[in-house]
Amino acid sequence: MTLSKNKIKYIQSLKDKKRRMEYGTFVAEGKKIVSDLLVSCQCQFIAVLPEMLNEFAYLNDRGIEIITASEEELKKASFLKTAPPVIGVFYQPKNDFSVVDLKNNIHLVLDGIQDPGNMGTIVRIADWFGIENIFCSPDTVDIYLPKTVQSTMGAIARVKVHYIDLNIFLKNNSDLLIYGTFLDGEDIYKTNLSENGLIVMGNEGSGIRSYVEKWVNRRLFIPNYPALRTTSESLNVAAATAIVCSEFRRRE
Repeated sequence: MTLSKNKIKYIQSLKDKKRRMEYGTFVAEGKKIVSDLLVSCQCQFIAVLPEMLNEFAYLNDRGIEIITASEEELKKASFLKTAPPVIGVFYQPKNDFSVVDLKNNIHLVLDGIQDPGNMGTIVRIADWFGIENIFCSPDTVDIYLPKTVQSTMGAIARVKVHYIDLNIFLKNNSDLLIYGTFLDGEDIYKTNLSENGLIVMGNEGSGIRSYVEKWVNRRLFIPNYPALRTTSESLNVAAATAIVCSEFRRRE
């Protein structure tokens, strides 16, 4: 079976959030990301170059449709500048955060992250530091946007992303330690950090919004070096997330 015009049109339609929600699917491109997702997500179909068919032949036993595609067909279907050898369409997993044990690990909370690259990098950081759940405000960029999926470099297969009302979520869990980064916070390298709790990271431009900030009970600050030197106004949110997560894990 070849990659038909209708299939290409369908793949391209998944760039639109409305269509992703309607079909409950998303696109992943490239051997690594597709292979990672095949372990944890239900796959609708993959389109692959003829010379790579043998690598995915095992999917026949799982009832997954395998489509042989030419380079030209993959190029038409792809969202990347250089078409990959394999494209997969997966069903969006139903992540149930009600079963998440919030009290025995650290979890990330994202308040209005807008850039797909930042979002994907944060998911990779969470994966690296063993953080399995990320709780996002509804206006945080969609994890299933093709650019975001690619930016996760496969980490999306192991990190669960939940979109919820943060005000209600944080209110219901206000008994937990809730950390946030602020310019008037305590030096992260000198303050006590817990092995569990929620870590809030704010929007690229405006930081943590007031309705979220009111639930933060541990304010942290990432100091520049040296302290009195004039530096950039702030850190990129993904870079800040990496520093914070690293310091939390270092203390364990």
